[in-house]
Amino acid sequence: MTLFGDGLDAAVQQTFTRPAPKSAPAQMRYLVKQLKGTRPVAQMLRISQRTVERYVKDQIKKPRPELAARLDREVKKRWQPQIRARARQRAATTDGIVIDTRARIGYTAPIGSTDDARIRHLTVALPPQHAARLFDAQEAGANDRQLQQIAAEALKDVYFQDSGRRAGSLEEVRFTDVEHVEFEL
Repeated sequence: MTLFGDGLDAAVQQTFTRPAPKSAPAQMRYLVKQLKGTRPVAQMLRISQRTVERYVKDQIKKPRPELAARLDREVKKRWQPQIRARARQRAATTDGIVIDTRARIGYTAPIGSTDDARIRHLTVALPPQHAARLFDAQEAGANDRQLQQIAAEALKDVYFQDSGRRAGSLEEVRFTDVEHVEFEL
């Protein structure tokens, strides 16, 4: 499970103007149309081409749970690409992104300060440059650990150092034991 990647995707999906197809046959027809054939859909979902054809013709209506999850994920990944791109662009240039997280957060600081990691619940508005870094890394295929590190650096800058106005000697913020993370555009 990718907490940060899925969180970014969910934030973008909130901007959709129409709901994605819900039923398995409708989702399968959408994917067949997008990928221009039943064979690429079958390969992507790791099922037979005949099974895809049976979904398209409404001969099968209820997929197994793991296939239903893959089908839903693939449809949402491709749904309304222009609206998805516009939302990411707006977050990366003007609006920024809000991160809401509950995690164990600690930091490396000079001797004499208390740098013990502790559970914190933070809701922080990150400026556009941090949103751009998160989305760019996600587009480049960054794993969840890398996205978590970018989010930690953003929290260091915005929350702990207040964009350079305090805690100038803070060296590193550690983000571990993430209980939940949500993003909002």
